[in-house]
Amino acid sequence: MRKAEITRKTNETAISVAINLDGTGQCQCQTGIGFFDHMIDQLARHSLIDIQITAKGDLHIDDHHTVEDCGIALGQALSAALGDKRGIRRYGHFALAMDDAQIAAALDLSGRPYLVWTIAFPTARIGSFDTELVREFFQALATHGGITLHLDQKHGLNSHHIAEATFKSAARALRVALELDPRIGTALPSTKGML
Repeated sequence: MRKAEITRKTNETAISVAINLDGTGQCQCQTGIGFFDHMIDQLARHSLIDIQITAKGDLHIDDHHTVEDCGIALGQALSAALGDKRGIRRYGHFALAMDDAQIAAALDLSGRPYLVWTIAFPTARIGSFDTELVREFFQALATHGGITLHLDQKHGLNSHHIAEATFKSAARALRVALELDPRIGTALPSTKGML
């Protein structure tokens, strides 16, 4: 069963995350940040990972701690659910078009966290949501999930479309990388003997 639950409590946030890598993309996300909940729903829907997130954060200050800590907890949950990573495809890539925006995601579930980010938002906010927090989320996810993650913007004029295409392309790449490869059975997708 490729499932995990993570609880993270700090002076700034209290977060619980539950995931099922072999789900159908169901999402229950309550962070108090409407746009972010919408993005997590896209992440779940397009990766086919069932995701439950409940977060209470210091939103009276701003959304930063809540978004970043959700990325940390979700990354930890992904790592825990993957276990030793036997049988997975490991690599995934996807170029996603959404109206004016096109974002390419390429990733490796290598255990070596690294983020390459060439996303540029034309506005500082999407409604009340700070566009800088999109990068903060993916930095936390990559770091705590042990993911080498490249997110590259090919086109984009509208900040909402750019953000949504980023989450969707990352989700589609994750879907490929997390899939079990029937050709390798329970072998590790690495010549090192471990990931």
